[in-house]
Amino acid sequence: MKILPLSLFAVAAALAFGGAAAQTTIRISHATPATSHYGVGTQTFCAEVEKRTAGRYKCQIQPNVNDERASIEAVQLGTLDATNTSTGPVSNFVPEVGIVDIPFLFRDYDHARRVLDGPIGQELLGKFTAKGLIGLAWTENGFRHLTNNRRAVVKPEDVRGLKVRTMQNPVHIQAFQSIGVQPTPMAFSELFTALQQGVVDGQENPIPVILSAKFSQVQKHLSLTGHVYSPAVLILSPKLWNALSDADKAAFREAAKIGAAAQRKKVNDDEASGIDQLRKEGVEVSKIDGAAFRTAMTPVFADFAKKYGAENIKRIQEFK
Repeated sequence: MKILPLSLFAVAAALAFGGAAAQTTIRISHATPATSHYGVGTQTFCAEVEKRTAGRYKCQIQPNVNDERASIEAVQLGTLDATNTSTGPVSNFVPEVGIVDIPFLFRDYDHARRVLDGPIGQELLGKFTAKGLIGLAWTENGFRHLTNNRRAVVKPEDVRGLKVRTMQNPVHIQAFQSIGVQPTPMAFSELFTALQQGVVDGQENPIPVILSAKFSQVQKHLSLTGHVYSPAVLILSPKLWNALSDADKAAFREAAKIGAAAQRKKVNDDEASGIDQLRKEGVEVSKIDGAAFRTAMTPVFADFAKKYGAENIKRIQEFK
């Protein structure tokens, strides 16, 4: 047998094992089931990353990781590579992002998506870096609606006294308090049981979440409040981001855009069929008096203008 010189042996070993050694596994979480809009967006992003980096990066997806705040903290610490999260807890890390959670800020999906994909949204993503996070792209959760077990909600006075689970989001909490709701922040993982046992009367989430979480099993009334457009955001750890080449960073950004588009399409599809599905599952659906709700929240809008800047809010509202 011919003996290879040590240097040639090293080259041969590198060729034999280099592919495996060069592959990096990205651990990425989201709060909902794999079949949800978050699952679709995350899976698409991961498939595109693997394709665009010739398999050098691939994902290990962790669905149903319900504590979004803990996931963001883990990304910040570098113990988790990425998370696809609602903006609910994000303002605890990047306060400026709280502006997008102001009730009745966006007219419709088209308006919201154009704002976030345009200069305003990109400026907000730029705020993440100083907080030890990389805001890669806006994904989507959807317009939030109210469900409860006590009564149909049509007018602002109908919500008074309802105990409603909210996210740990100061904008949401303040807005609900202003119209007489008793907001009860809790982890999403605790919500189904809390509704089942009557610990809270209701909750508020987009239709895709209401569907994927099977809340029709524990809620009687759905009110199409559309009170908040809930973006989501794909966040990466600086530890991962700073290890990427410029070419790989470009590949990740393009993959994120494609993943966001897939997530938004799933939201569209769920909303198109979801309300009828919930009716079939026994949920009573009501439309609200939107103008009355906006009027009822007028005092709290003044507080938001002081906090986030009236001009910043107007810039979003008037964006074409």
